[in-house]
Amino acid sequence: MYEKYESPLSSRYASEEMLKLFSHRTRIETWRKLWTELARAEHDLGLPITAEQVAALEAKIQDIDFDLAAKREKEVRHDVMAHVYAYGAAAPEAAGIIHLGATSCYVTDNADLILYRKALELIRGALLQTAANLAAFAETHRATPTLGYTHYQPAQPVTVGKRATLWMQDLLSDVEELDQVLGCIRFLGCRGATGTEASLLDLFEGNGEQVDELNRRLAAAFGFDACFAVCGQTYPRKLDSRILNVLSSVAQSCCRMATDIRLLQHDRQLEEPFESSQIGSSAMPYKRNPMRCERICSLSRYLIADAANASAVASTQWLERTLDDSADRRISMPEGFLCADAILRLAQNITAGLRVNEKIVEKTLMEYLPFLATENLMMEAVRRGGNRQELHEIIRRCSMEATQRMKNGEDCDLIARLAGVSEFGMTEAELRALLKPQDYIGRCGEQVDAFLAKYRAKYGAAQAQSREINV
Repeated sequence: MYEKYESPLSSRYASEEMLKLFSHRTRIETWRKLWTELARAEHDLGLPITAEQVAALEAKIQDIDFDLAAKREKEVRHDVMAHVYAYGAAAPEAAGIIHLGATSCYVTDNADLILYRKALELIRGALLQTAANLAAFAETHRATPTLGYTHYQPAQPVTVGKRATLWMQDLLSDVEELDQVLGCIRFLGCRGATGTEASLLDLFEGNGEQVDELNRRLAAAFGFDACFAVCGQTYPRKLDSRILNVLSSVAQSCCRMATDIRLLQHDRQLEEPFESSQIGSSAMPYKRNPMRCERICSLSRYLIADAANASAVASTQWLERTLDDSADRRISMPEGFLCADAILRLAQNITAGLRVNEKIVEKTLMEYLPFLATENLMMEAVRRGGNRQELHEIIRRCSMEATQRMKNGEDCDLIARLAGVSEFGMTEAELRALLKPQDYIGRCGEQVDAFLAKYRAKYGAAQAQSREINV
């Protein structure tokens, strides 16, 4: 196993559940289920296929000789026909009716639709679990004041919980977009070489109603409400574009959150989980690098770039069918799901164990609060009889002097400077009494409560939960 390249998505990052879903076995078993259901529907609708043949196919769905199929594919250079041959060898009594009236895309495209829908459901669950983690975190810290930032420069205070709802809102918008994509997935059905259903029409001796019934039965057998209204040989590749776009959107949301956490971990305000025996650096033993958030950002770049594959494919399809999508889709679609899965595993793990260093958060805020509170201080001084314009100039001058002092590595002394100007009319104790962080966070607590109430009304109150990650 060590002599061949192995994708890190399978060896390091993605979950066993997602890896199994996109495994070769799951794919071929799905092909066989499609062949079985096609035979069953054709039997029920009167074509010359016996119940015994259908039963034989059903009994051998999991009995796959992969070596025989690989050997046959080397001879015929066609993977679908190789597996038709291997299935026939496993169920010889039904060998002659496998794939009757179908094209390769009957199994390849319908299987993809089945797998993609299931994968999107898994991604949806991971998104909602990450949101649940953030909901618990936001509620705990709904009123914990922290320094706000615009342009990554100190700005009006917010709360730790309010900031978490910004991340959460992005993720929930991804859930909404994902639900729209899930809602537009249809079954391809058995539609023929150019989507005209001509082969089936011939099999059913011109009876179009039976062709429609066949496709209704096939769709229903796999849990689909309907088939695409029209198609060529394949299902519309616009769907692939929509799928990878929503996975890219997930990556964007998670990358934004992870980047914020990385910035705040640099300032020691927040910390991602860090095990007691974890090594942060091979050269610097003291390091606590935010490697999980960094990995989210790294994987997100890959997934965002991967989405370009589907848009390129969708925009260059020729007429009723071309095969230049096949090799691309075999890589880009499964890896898009595996990458999104890996990102969300990390996101769940981080959000379930995110640590707030409240003393550092308070210290950082209090260092800048005198500047942020100057408008309030000026208003209070005006109420005490001061001249607004003169007070503004005093604050401006003292702020510049205090800022220069801080640039020289000294503590902020703005409050002491203002108190030392007799025209300001307030003592240092009176000024410091106005520096209560809770007075400067606006409606953060209310906003968190309102946001979480709407979230829980729509999605329920899931418990915070982590997921294991690999190295």
